[in-house]
Amino acid sequence: MQLCGSRAPGTAVQARATRAPRRSIVVRCDAGATTKPAVDTIELGKSGLQVPVLGIGAWSWGDRSGYWGYGKEYGKDASSEAYAALMDSGLTFIDTAEVYGYGKSEEFLGEFMKAALSPAQPIIATKFAPLPWRLTSSSVSVACKESLGRLQMQQMGLYIQHWPGFAFNAFSNDAYLEGLADCVEQGLTQAVGVSNFNAKRVRNAAQALTRRGTCLSSNQVQYSLLYRRPEQNGVLEACREAGVTLVAYSPLCQGLLTGKYTPDGPKPSGPRGNIYANKIREIQPLIETMRAVGQSRGKSPAQVALNWIICKGAVPIPGAKNKKQVDEIAEAVGWRLEEGEAMELEKAADKIVTPLGAPFENW
Repeated sequence: MQLCGSRAPGTAVQARATRAPRRSIVVRCDAGATTKPAVDTIELGKSGLQVPVLGIGAWSWGDRSGYWGYGKEYGKDASSEAYAALMDSGLTFIDTAEVYGYGKSEEFLGEFMKAALSPAQPIIATKFAPLPWRLTSSSVSVACKESLGRLQMQQMGLYIQHWPGFAFNAFSNDAYLEGLADCVEQGLTQAVGVSNFNAKRVRNAAQALTRRGTCLSSNQVQYSLLYRRPEQNGVLEACREAGVTLVAYSPLCQGLLTGKYTPDGPKPSGPRGNIYANKIREIQPLIETMRAVGQSRGKSPAQVALNWIICKGAVPIPGAKNKKQVDEIAEAVGWRLEEGEAMELEKAADKIVTPLGAPFENW
């Protein structure tokens, strides 16, 4: 079987951020201690920080916007069970942000880590929001310390600028990059990244951080079989040229690529239902192709969709509200699509006319 999308490892730029050896992950369960094979890892850019090739997004944990149905369809206990399942499966890379749940996602993570029975240590990524009143480099480190407080941590794995400053704080983007470098120098984070950056911004950020003696490790953008704009607008190419890892949010297009929604069956709940309900019929040929590709391996459409991203050299971070979703996501690793299968999926995806996603990375 030919593997697709392999990524050459970078070199560490800081002596203290050396490559971690791969190892088995020991977890606790009802039957006693067991040893599971280590999940494949990837270095984020040239930072030396190793993370699993598949992470998890914690946007839905404690969400108070009503978008995900927190408090109605699921609650804190479900998020706690999801966290425990992540540690048991070796998917220890968890992405959150200070704006998720207005701080609740970070708070929940802090509580879950403190109460955890598993000795597995998560790698936490969280994000700085360039809000209109945050105009200086010091606002970045202040926000980072506040996030660490909610997370109950001394140092996080990855700190990210959530989106580029625009309008009132459009002229503060250079200062934000300086602030990210300050966070590394102060030992608040092992690595730094950005999110929703276009190709030009990626190149500029990589150069600015290199001048400060650190590096841009990642650019987190929307990327999936239903949203492949990063391949077309230069973002993916810029990341590869700069040695930056692309981290893919909404890799399942907020549930559309799971195959659980059908034209005459279940629809996404909440605001997602209004956004995506009329597009479910159009994507069914792609879903059927994904089912056919995964059938020989006993893999679901969601697992095929996530593995496709891994094969592209990116790190998908699907959301997971509960243990059941984590268990399914975990089966997306430990195997690789053949190159011909990846091309078959892309051919099916190319036939979908209606855009499914928002081009935030064009800001």
